[in-house]
Amino acid sequence: MSGTTSSFLGSPLLLPAPRATAFNPTRLHSTPQMSLNNPNPITTLTKLLWGQSLPPNLLISTARTAWSAAWHLMMSQLAPSDPTGTYTRPTSQFRLSPLNPLSRQNLHLYVGLPCPWAHRTLIVRALKGLEDFIAVSIASPGEDGSWEFKDYNCPIPLQDKDMMIVPSLDKACGRKTLKEVYNLMRGGYSGRSTVPMLWDVDKKEVVCNESYDIIELFNSGFNEISADNGLDLSPTPLKKQIDDWNRIIYANVNNGVYRCGFAQSQEAYDIAVNELFGALDMLDEHLGNYRYLCGDTLTLADVCLFTTLIRFDLVYNVLFKCTKKKLIEYPNLHGYMRDIYQIPKVAATCNLGAIMDGYYKTLFPLNPGSIRPIIPTGCENEMLSKPHNRESLPTVKKDAEVLVQ
Repeated sequence: MSGTTSSFLGSPLLLPAPRATAFNPTRLHSTPQMSLNNPNPITTLTKLLWGQSLPPNLLISTARTAWSAAWHLMMSQLAPSDPTGTYTRPTSQFRLSPLNPLSRQNLHLYVGLPCPWAHRTLIVRALKGLEDFIAVSIASPGEDGSWEFKDYNCPIPLQDKDMMIVPSLDKACGRKTLKEVYNLMRGGYSGRSTVPMLWDVDKKEVVCNESYDIIELFNSGFNEISADNGLDLSPTPLKKQIDDWNRIIYANVNNGVYRCGFAQSQEAYDIAVNELFGALDMLDEHLGNYRYLCGDTLTLADVCLFTTLIRFDLVYNVLFKCTKKKLIEYPNLHGYMRDIYQIPKVAATCNLGAIMDGYYKTLFPLNPGSIRPIIPTGCENEMLSKPHNRESLPTVKKDAEVLVQ
């Protein structure tokens, strides 16, 4: 995911409960009144120009035209599109390759909490028990959308006593922004400074910034030192199924929500939203029969789907206009998401406050007021921790093929 569009102001601190007071119904509709001695100059000017009426048509049309031009200009940089207005995701520049031997010593992972692509790497790193071997620095989106590093020393304990992952300083290079880290490479760097990014500390080189390459490496490339080397999220008998699912999920769901939110024409949006919800309908039906995508085995395909689902009602349903249905309206998909969320160590990677801030407070072209809505009830930790009862689904035999519909 390009280092674009997220910011983090942190989760709220736990404050003492306020003293109880008598209910006052007049407070429901009361709003602070501006001092008469210090009126808003814009309000004063508009009253002088056209009183209590709406602005004149010419002003409205001029403002609409100017805003539309500015919006398209910003979106062309934030979310490049093709001539039809369809969002076209830039390709990752640094890929893992068998032709380039990888030194497994002194690697460092850079991520941003709002980013679903970076979230994949945090989950697989945690599930494989690589926390002590692959150190991580967690960037926060700045006001201009670039990734920067901030000190944040207030982790919040979860119900299962895991510690929620929070933004940090740059622990490997001591830089203030991720762009500065990329620029440490020989010859510098002029491309997008994106997360996730795997960094060779000794060579000062970007090893990889493609999320799927990184999670495949974490799954199988460090088994000699992994705390859970028995876990295989991409077993050989399931590789074809995993690839089939990933092709569907990436185009229609992972990238599908961005194709909705970043569409620059009605036609592009209509196509994207129909493909998104067609895929979600199919997935919900499939997961009514199987605990995970490939049967009763958690795979990398499930990790890739989860990081979009956990953000769906928080962000994509509202901000990205994915409004046909909420995820909570899909009983199997929502139960499946809770199932994965409740796997030990996964919840600690899901900083919901950082996710919401990262989209609503940074994606200015989509939310100029930077107002973050309240977290939906269905997305709160209490709801996500409710029993999912998916263990009761039929166990799939090892020789049974799970067909991708």
